[in-house]
Amino acid sequence: MQKETGWNFDNSYARLPKMFFSSVKPTPVRSPELVVFNVELAASLGLNAEALRGNEGTSVFAGNEIPEGAEPLAQAYAGHQFGHFTMLGDGRAVLLGEQVTSEGKRFDIQLKGSGRTPYSRGGDGRAALGPMLREYIISESMHALGIPTTRSLAVVTTGEPVIRETKLEGAILTRVAASHLRVGTFEYVVRWGGVENLQILADYAINRHYPEIVGEENKYLSLLQEVINRQAKLIAKWQLVGFIHGVMNTDNMTISGETIDYGPCAFMDTYDPETVFSSIDHQGRYAYENQPLIGGWNLARFAETLLPLLHDDKEEAVKLAQEKVSGFNEIFYSHWLAGMRAKLGLFNEEEKDEDLVNDLLDLMKKHRADFTNTFYALTYEKIDAPDLFKAQEFAEWKKRWETRLENQEESKADSNELMKKSNPTVIPRNHRVEEALEAAVEEGDLSVMDQLLKVLLNPYDYSSEKVEYTKVSAQNIPYQTFCGT
Repeated sequence: MQKETGWNFDNSYARLPKMFFSSVKPTPVRSPELVVFNVELAASLGLNAEALRGNEGTSVFAGNEIPEGAEPLAQAYAGHQFGHFTMLGDGRAVLLGEQVTSEGKRFDIQLKGSGRTPYSRGGDGRAALGPMLREYIISESMHALGIPTTRSLAVVTTGEPVIRETKLEGAILTRVAASHLRVGTFEYVVRWGGVENLQILADYAINRHYPEIVGEENKYLSLLQEVINRQAKLIAKWQLVGFIHGVMNTDNMTISGETIDYGPCAFMDTYDPETVFSSIDHQGRYAYENQPLIGGWNLARFAETLLPLLHDDKEEAVKLAQEKVSGFNEIFYSHWLAGMRAKLGLFNEEEKDEDLVNDLLDLMKKHRADFTNTFYALTYEKIDAPDLFKAQEFAEWKKRWETRLENQEESKADSNELMKKSNPTVIPRNHRVEEALEAAVEEGDLSVMDQLLKVLLNPYDYSSEKVEYTKVSAQNIPYQTFCGT
């Protein structure tokens, strides 16, 4: 099967000290069936999609068969969850190994929902079909939007129920990631592994994700800076499309700079900086407007773990770390403002751009305008959109914007092309995602999800068939999501 399917495993994480993981195999399931398979992703990994669509591939995705060369394990990590530190680990996920492509690129292949591990803490280690399909839809949509993310290779049903509040159909997601190294991995090692193991982990992270800094004088300080850079850019990208992660715990912040864990996440419809979707975020800690703040907070926790490596003198180490972390806000804001300029068709920089952007956002909030559709309407000059466009104060803003566009060398057509590349016509609308999941889970009908994915995988292209997917839900009911993935 190895030659037919294209698996090419190496297992660098399994060669780390034993405290980093527990060797464990997925728990076999009764009668797995392949529900959805990502042909494009499989090809990019050097896998034979046709072979993997058969029974042998399904057995691997279900955890019933371990591919040759894989060394299954569950990773240990800790994390600050809603600000409180706790021991965690892969409680229902097993890392099969690292697929190495013909170009030498390395990707984790992880089964999510594959049974109990030493870190399950009383849980059953399983997952339900709905949340696994949800992660598939959202993660692939994020990739199409150009946002760094883990990806989804396949979802299989297990033929076994999982018990939550009710009996649900069991499923396993095959997740692909640059790695599953988290801020929480460092928190775990510095707490229980000592400086020697911390250095091993930091060197591993550098070699895997930032090899260009290996020879630098203080490579651990450079590691901190690189992670800050990637997270600042990532969170700016979230803000620019109205994405709300929902559970920005330190165990959900990757060292690679990828979005990970699609539990209580959603995309904002009506623009409101205080928007929260998570059913358990009662204080709004992870609201849309707080995501940059929390990103900085999480990075401060990362910096704390690196202190023993930054300098022999603790005070000097703290000073070095503080200098780096204090620069996060400026880096984030530069990425965000550059992105907002692009969304408005602005190529050059002017001092009052910040006011122009913030004034528009204030008007959007006041008139309860849809975030995505406002920029979509500006891009395609669809003035029949929301009440916002009928307001006199918007007309005044629009005049300022048009004057600003004239103050650059690029033509109006150039600006419009920039806007088309920067403003998606479609996002995974919450009601559309729920509609697709209901059809798949309740009726076994995958056609609704297939059509939704077809639209979402080309988010910046305009076509008449997409117009229906730009509409907001007619039901004025607050949307809630849950930590189910």
